[in-house]
Amino acid sequence: MNKPVDAKRRSYWLKTLHEWHWISSALCLVGILFFSITGVTLNHSAQIEASPEVIQRKAILPDELRTALAGADSASDPALPAALREWISKTMDVEVGARIGEWSEDEIYVSMPRAGGDAWLSIDRASGAIEYEKTDRGWISWFNDLHKGRNTGTAWAWFIDVFALACVVFSVSGFFLLQMHARQRPMTWPMVGLGLLVMVLIALLFIH
Repeated sequence: MNKPVDAKRRSYWLKTLHEWHWISSALCLVGILFFSITGVTLNHSAQIEASPEVIQRKAILPDELRTALAGADSASDPALPAALREWISKTMDVEVGARIGEWSEDEIYVSMPRAGGDAWLSIDRASGAIEYEKTDRGWISWFNDLHKGRNTGTAWAWFIDVFALACVVFSVSGFFLLQMHARQRPMTWPMVGLGLLVMVLIALLFIH
């Protein structure tokens, strides 16, 4: 009497799990390829040669901005004044934004890290001399930083979180599909166990 009910329940869960599995796999497809490929490039980053490109720019602040900067209060707002940011943008083609600067009596230093490289801006408060330097380490370094979520901003951090959640759904739904098909595929659990065993043995024997 229970067989039709069990068959109906099994059919429902198979359909539901397949639906969750294909939706999550569609969402994860490009992301899994990206993180798999960048995982290889990141793992072999020491063997992949890169030729960093360094850009340097220098300028001198006009007197009115230098005077305003001398009287600026870093305690209330550590970011550069709006007028100074606008001048730097127009004159040096550098977007500082609302980044926080490190203020001292002689200098203002703004660190501007970025995916695939680095940048910084230094302002001499006495002379008004500005020096900017940007280092670009190439596309592979940029992709590696995306993999790590290094200096990539809030939007990319949210993407990684959502992508990770989709991968969890993909893996869990796949696990239950394996469980439901295991009777017809006797090598299912030995293969799952082999995957776990290899990972654990490498971690215990070769990671110090």
